Order: sequence, then C-alpha cells, then structure tokens
Amino acid sequence: AGDCLQVSGAMTLRDATRLLEEGNAALQDAETVFDLAAVDSVDSSAIAVIFGWLRQAREQGKTIRIIHPPAELLSLADVYGVSELLPPGSK
Repeated sequence: AGDCLQVSGAMTLRDATRLLEEGNAALQDAETVFDLAAVDSVDSSAIAVIFGWLRQAREQGKTIRIIHPPAELLSLADVYGVSELLPPGSK
C-alpha cells in the first residue's frame, strides 16, 4: 500500500539536494515506495539521499521501501558497510 514514486536519471552529488527535498515532500502516506528502476547512475550521495528519506519518514512515523535498486547502489552500500541499514526491499 502507499504511493510508488519513480526516481529516474542520476542519483549523484549534483542531484542530491533536489532528490532529498522532492522525496521528503512526497512522504504523505504511511508507507512510500521509491522505485529506482529508471536510475541510470549513482554515487555515494545516493546512499545519503536514501538515508535522508528514511530519517524524515521515521520522524513523521512513516516508513519507506526501495524497490529495483541499481546494482551499483547495492555495491556501494556493501563497500561502506551499510547494506543492513537500507530500507526494506532494497536488497
């Protein structure tokens, strides 16, 4: 249940502030699903954006889920040792 938000293009440092703000503004239901299937490039700031969404959702008593995460995102999370901290559905 909840909204499914399509994220597309780059999740890189250049786009991080905009993505964080847009994602936080979209947290309206009890659960928000972020679909990353159309994301074509990531860097470590993508993890920071996801953690920002997660933090904002928790502050509002809501949850998020990430579906179709790019393999590069999962690899970065492994390298940084934060895979277990990603929202449900991210793995």
